[in-house]
Amino acid sequence: MIAFILLVIGGLNWGFIGIGNFAGANLNVVNLILGSWPSLEWIVYVLVGLSAVWIAIGHRKDCKMCSVSM
Repeated sequence: MIAFILLVIGGLNWGFIGIGNFAGANLNVVNLILGSWPSLEWIVYVLVGLSAVWIAIGHRKDCKMCSVSM
């Protein structure tokens, strides 16, 4: 569940970054919250990346569409 939450946070953050680039604004939420602590910001990015790997590895057993045998 933690990996899923971190993955959602990361996905939303990337979406805001993309929207911010179109609007000419810094909408990197992680940076806006943790910008004064760059080491903690980097840790959050690493945890989001590891969560993506964790979800990708465990996806097959959790996904109803992927677990259906043909």
